[in-house]
Amino acid sequence: MEFEIFKNRISKLKKMPLPGEVAHRKLAPLIRIKELSEINIKDRNPQEAGVMAVFYPDEDSLTRLVLILRKAYKGVHSNQIGFPGGRVEEEDRDLQDTALRETEEEVGIPQKEIQVVKKLSRLYIPPSNFWVQPFLGIVESTPHMIPQESEVEEILKVKLTDFLDDRNIISENLSTSYARNIEVPAYKLNGYTVWGATGMMLSEIRELILKI
Repeated sequence: MEFEIFKNRISKLKKMPLPGEVAHRKLAPLIRIKELSEINIKDRNPQEAGVMAVFYPDEDSLTRLVLILRKAYKGVHSNQIGFPGGRVEEEDRDLQDTALRETEEEVGIPQKEIQVVKKLSRLYIPPSNFWVQPFLGIVESTPHMIPQESEVEEILKVKLTDFLDDRNIISENLSTSYARNIEVPAYKLNGYTVWGATGMMLSEIRELILKI
């Protein structure tokens, strides 16, 4: 889809209700649904984080979405696909400020160039004990992106048409830091399997875009 068309349509999202948990569950592993039904999140005193789903025009004026492959490290999200973003720091005014700051740090898109279109549904991630607040934003020109050396292995520039293609919704058996050989719903994007919390947030974004 040409970015100018996408940009004009995306403004309609501001007044649209969020599908929230209904959309999240479509890409949620069964083990995650069960876990979320059995815990009291507030009792866990979770940390907070903000992430940004950024859409932009590529060199051919077609719409793309930014995802990142995280570096391998000793943690539950090692070497996984996610959105640019991270935990709240003291200098952040709010979660949107967190998402904008982290996006600039991780992929090099200046905060002032990102137009935040909509605040999406918050999602709790049990393995890392984080409440994650996603936002949807656009950049009106092709950004020069640079991966943060300490955090980002690769920047994924996903075509909107690939993201919306039903053929890229799959089911795959995976082993994680907390479960072995589990079947999970996922997206296949740019050759990577995108699942878990990122897949769940993408599911909500996809439903919103399809409605416009």
